[in-house]
Amino acid sequence: MSNAPVTHIDLAAFAADPYPVLAQMRAKTPITFVPELGATLLTRRDDIHREEKRIEVFSSVQPGGLMEQIMGLNMMRRDGEPHGQERRALFPALSPRTVADHWAPQFEQIVTARLDQLAPLGGCDLVRDFAMPVSGAALCAMTGLTCMTPKEMDSASQQMIDAIANYAANPQIEATGLAASTRVDDAIAECLPQVRAVPDPSILSVLDRAEMPLPSIAANIKVIIGGGQNEPRDAIAGLLWALLAHPDQRALITSGDATLSDAFSEYARLVAPIQMAPRMVARRDTVAGVTFEPGDRVFLMFGSACRDEDHFANADQFDLSRDTSAAIPFGAGPHFCAGAAASRSLVAHYAVPMILERFPQLRLAGPVPFAGWAFRGPTSVPVTW
Repeated sequence: MSNAPVTHIDLAAFAADPYPVLAQMRAKTPITFVPELGATLLTRRDDIHREEKRIEVFSSVQPGGLMEQIMGLNMMRRDGEPHGQERRALFPALSPRTVADHWAPQFEQIVTARLDQLAPLGGCDLVRDFAMPVSGAALCAMTGLTCMTPKEMDSASQQMIDAIANYAANPQIEATGLAASTRVDDAIAECLPQVRAVPDPSILSVLDRAEMPLPSIAANIKVIIGGGQNEPRDAIAGLLWALLAHPDQRALITSGDATLSDAFSEYARLVAPIQMAPRMVARRDTVAGVTFEPGDRVFLMFGSACRDEDHFANADQFDLSRDTSAAIPFGAGPHFCAGAAASRSLVAHYAVPMILERFPQLRLAGPVPFAGWAFRGPTSVPVTW
């Protein structure tokens, strides 16, 4: 185990709001072992930005880890050339050009259809009624698992995500995550003949044409479902909350002094939907006076890095005039989020601007609670229009 100073946390309080504790860690013990998580946390932006790239020490390879147990061995748990091979195989499905030419028109159709359904209601919960079905429908299309419904996609994503963050070893969470993984396997088996008969740019079709083995296809689709549903769902609902709760910042977009793309970047900095990435120490090494031993579990806390006071003044504020170039909500190393272009397109180019245009009187109608320390977002955003 590393010789890092020890910090104890209250898990429930940390899940409700990790930022005060993370700020204390950055100030006093920026590299610290947390017994309740069984991991050493890196909390400062520059440490994470530097060490994430040193895969020879802080490796993504974690044999028998929670992600591999639930999803199978995927590119997120590979380093070097094995990771590169699978990432290159995936690229044609999620490249910026594919997003612009193929997925963006579908995003527009998905959002339009959902807004048509919501319009007569006069109000809704943006998480449950807008962000979840929109991101779910987009992910069904992009993965090629069109035999799943958006609700099934969201459920499978959340249950697998909960299971791979189940560091407290809750057996019910594990069982539910494994059941969700099996449901995705069944959907792949059902949809694979379709994309083989009529190939398309979907992830399932692209990986199959790259002759990736079926277990690897399934594992990589599952990890994409995990991040590809939660992250845009939480970013859509969260960004809308931020704009509605901060009318002065929204006014900067109206005046042309900022863009929705700027707002997306600032929200992802303020509330990184993916708050951390786990690593396993591959060889003995020392960082900032802390010595790590092989087998140590390390968490790179992206959500903390994005509020690092050394880079962001008034880091707890939503500020569209801010330079967000130092923020790393999608990572900074070889595992930089492969779906970042698709997420930005869906959130900032379609879902958020289209609902604001369709419902110009959109306003918050109640409190907006947030939750999560590994993955974070609003659990409810009640609105009326």
